[in-house]
Amino acid sequence: MYATIRSYSGGDLAEALIERQEDVKGVIAALDGFRSYHLLRTAEGTTSISVFDDQAGAEASTAAAANWIAENLPDASFGAPQVTTGEVVVSF
Repeated sequence: MYATIRSYSGGDLAEALIERQEDVKGVIAALDGFRSYHLLRTAEGTTSISVFDDQAGAEASTAAAANWIAENLPDASFGAPQVTTGEVVVSF
């Protein structure tokens, strides 16, 4: 399994994604190897965690998320996310 963590600073991306969660689900869950998606509202902004069967799916989720945000939230007040992708080595 592979996970991608995207952390966005500023703005209220979490609220926008909550309001459009069915759209977001349709984009991320449709990617090959999808396992789970989690959205966190943090003190610094918003963080999402996407889990996939393989690295290709995890990396594809970042491109899909960026495209969706650009198309659906063009006036958003947050910058590009800090992205971390890696192999899940412990899960329970």
